[in-house]
Amino acid sequence: MTHGAAPEGPVRPTGRFLWSHPAHAIALGFGSGLSPWASGTVGTLWAWLSFLVLDPWLADRHWAGLLVFGTLVGWWACTVTAGHLRTQDPGCIVWDEILAFWTVLWLVTPTSSEALWSRHLAAFILFRAFDALKAGPVGWADRAFKGGGWRGGFGILFDDFVAALCTLLVIALWVFFTA
Repeated sequence: MTHGAAPEGPVRPTGRFLWSHPAHAIALGFGSGLSPWASGTVGTLWAWLSFLVLDPWLADRHWAGLLVFGTLVGWWACTVTAGHLRTQDPGCIVWDEILAFWTVLWLVTPTSSEALWSRHLAAFILFRAFDALKAGPVGWADRAFKGGGWRGGFGILFDDFVAALCTLLVIALWVFFTA
């Protein structure tokens, strides 16, 4: 490496990196992705907490708009941040977990508070299992959009949306067969 040249290899994200660009703050889940252990799980927990804070204030149309807007902004943020980190799908990017888990929680949140915690906990466990194990359709989705640039940014989000869909399918079957 010559003097003044950019370093080679992946960049390790720090607090300074987090706030150096708006895309970084979004993609790294406003800091939750900087966790030194299980950043995807920490990002999902951040999604759960923020959902509980936001949900009383947001109607279904607001959630739908937030998820669509969050996906478009997230696609940009994940693309930019992965490029700056020089890694195709960095584990510290957790916006994908946040959006996907918000989607799950929005769709499974019951009207009665008695079922809230059991449904949310089941959703959390299932979502994390599908996301971490990347089995079946989640693994396919993870492999289908690997790469850099806009395709890779979309791929970062896509496999988590497929994990969310799998989670919702299992919960729907659970509710159907236990009703």
